[in-house]
Amino acid sequence: MVTSIETETELRERAEQVLATLAGPGARLREDQWTAIRALVAERRRALVVQRTGWGKSAVYFVATALLRAQGAGPTVIVSPLLALMRNQIDAAARAGIRAATVNSANIDDWDATYAAIDAGAVDVLLVSPERLTNPDFRDRVLPRLTATAGMLVVDEAHCVSDWGHDFRPDYRRLRALIAELPAGIPVLATTATANDRVVTDVTEQLGLGSEHTGDTLVLRGSLDRASLRLAVVRLPTPAARLAWIASRLDALPGAGIVYTLTIQAAEEVAEFLRERGHAVGSYTGKTDPEARLAAEADLLANRVKTLVATSALGMGFDKPDLGFVIHLGAPASPVAYYQQIGRAGRALDRAEVILLPGREDRDIWAYFASLAFPPESLVRQTLEVLSQVPQSTAALETRIDLSRTRLEMLLKVLDSDGAARRVKGGWISTGEPWVYDGERHRRIAAARRAEQQAMLDYLDADGCRLVFLRRQLDDHDATACERCDVCTGTVWSPDADATAIEAAAERIGRPGVELAPRKQWPAGMRELGVAASGRIPAGELAEPGRVIGRLSDIGWGTRLRALITDKDAPLPEDVLDACVRVLAAWSWAQRPAAVLGVGSRTHPHRLDHLVGRLAEIGRLPLLGTLAPAGPRPGAHENSAQRLAAVWVGFDAGSLPDLSGLDGPVLLVDDLVDSGWTMTVAARAVRLAGAPAVLPFALAQVG
Repeated sequence: MVTSIETETELRERAEQVLATLAGPGARLREDQWTAIRALVAERRRALVVQRTGWGKSAVYFVATALLRAQGAGPTVIVSPLLALMRNQIDAAARAGIRAATVNSANIDDWDATYAAIDAGAVDVLLVSPERLTNPDFRDRVLPRLTATAGMLVVDEAHCVSDWGHDFRPDYRRLRALIAELPAGIPVLATTATANDRVVTDVTEQLGLGSEHTGDTLVLRGSLDRASLRLAVVRLPTPAARLAWIASRLDALPGAGIVYTLTIQAAEEVAEFLRERGHAVGSYTGKTDPEARLAAEADLLANRVKTLVATSALGMGFDKPDLGFVIHLGAPASPVAYYQQIGRAGRALDRAEVILLPGREDRDIWAYFASLAFPPESLVRQTLEVLSQVPQSTAALETRIDLSRTRLEMLLKVLDSDGAARRVKGGWISTGEPWVYDGERHRRIAAARRAEQQAMLDYLDADGCRLVFLRRQLDDHDATACERCDVCTGTVWSPDADATAIEAAAERIGRPGVELAPRKQWPAGMRELGVAASGRIPAGELAEPGRVIGRLSDIGWGTRLRALITDKDAPLPEDVLDACVRVLAAWSWAQRPAAVLGVGSRTHPHRLDHLVGRLAEIGRLPLLGTLAPAGPRPGAHENSAQRLAAVWVGFDAGSLPDLSGLDGPVLLVDDLVDSGWTMTVAARAVRLAGAPAVLPFALAQVG
């Protein structure tokens, strides 16, 4: 504890020296930075720091680490959500002479050496992902030693702890148990740039930061004003106009920046179009492999590309102080999430452009992500009952619990953090501890999400300062008009775009044809559901790669196909039929189809009959009719195992003629491919009837 003015002055002097090695000789601590460091080092308190992106939150924990280590404390453990964040932090630590190491899925071969270095006192900072906390080996072998010897615990991007936040990650909930096991007097720091009052309260509660032996948690909240940001909204009538607008303006925008999209497909489509227009751009999504992510980040940092077209996968942890612009092609579902993403821009610039191009399809995308909410109590209780018997892998659970893999994994992690289930080698098992389903909390969260979506729509129509609107959504009550945004200045971006670019964009996103990858492996454990299928699908039952006009999430065809799928059962419009013909004409199959067969539809039988009839007529191919549905109509299911079981006996084998005499593939036609199991089972039936090959074709694919 600091007991005199002299010792506090000395401590601050040493803190300033560490900062100078970290950020340069001219760097000086902000007063709030010093307040946090003093609380952590001198008082061993717990603190929550909510400050805008670029304020210097990492400087707080690196300076505090250096001071604590000088006093003989153990290593700091930093829980970071992204590998990109870890890489930046390790580089920053090295500049300050702090020895940092990380344990993550990308460096498994280094783990033993890292653990040995920790034991030898040769590591000052250990960075781990929240997912690592639930790994049985790490939890049982490493975590007890860390909690016993840690000098400080840092929870970075702490809003991820709260399911009220915009980026909830259930693995973070394990931190409450970790903090509870820390010896008395170990300081804890939680940091975030985006947390309103509700999230601040929840983070404090979820992490148990207000424990009785530590005194009250120090909460430091600063202004969220960003003097460099010039916010604007530009409304454009079509997806093609939005793409053309970006292509026409990109070279005139300052420096290098980010174009955010709401979906992976959109990011890839936009990046490809911009490259076709001669721009140096890359793409960055959740599907980008780690090495490609590193290369893309490096290209943007070095200004070798004008922009990365990215999903929210490029966010926390990416630090480019001179990022000149952020464009959103589609509005995020929350003003808080939007502020978090635009906070990447202009940290070390006098001016950065922030432009939102909303689309009519945004609400459909919001609705999809909202469907991934916490499961109902009946399914949670069913999961706990299954886990009470023997350990179950996630794949095995899917045959018993009708949840998608994403929702099931989220549920298991929440149950783990709540102490109701435990991850063990081989899967998960119930602990038998009492557990209460907080239905009221989940209802309030769902209502809050709807309110956030409405707030985002209100932002688009704001008649007052846009930055004030966003800051107040984050409960920054001292917000005053920025005098920089399009509303404050009355200066708006022209909606005009180059006519050639609009034409090229319309052609690019209106170009039909997406490859449909066939299923090659049956889900595990299908015998539990009465389905005699396991392992790889035999070569004699496989479909070939197929085609669809487009995905429901595509920028161009998505809106048209979504309307078509929900429309009345009627013959196909001519433009859609023309798109089918274009896709088939461009299909470079190894052998031309020898016949056409429809997959019987219960919802749109007349449309499907019209489609297969016209394709047979245009292609001058024999029409084999339709593979008739059998049994009751399958219910709605979420995961692969349940969906396959629902359609396994879904077709009348008697509706198929002997196809062994065909001298070419069967073109197998459906209207919509979702999980792919209906097409897989239908293709299997056609192959077993003697067809030498099956070419799947559908109007649309979900995704």
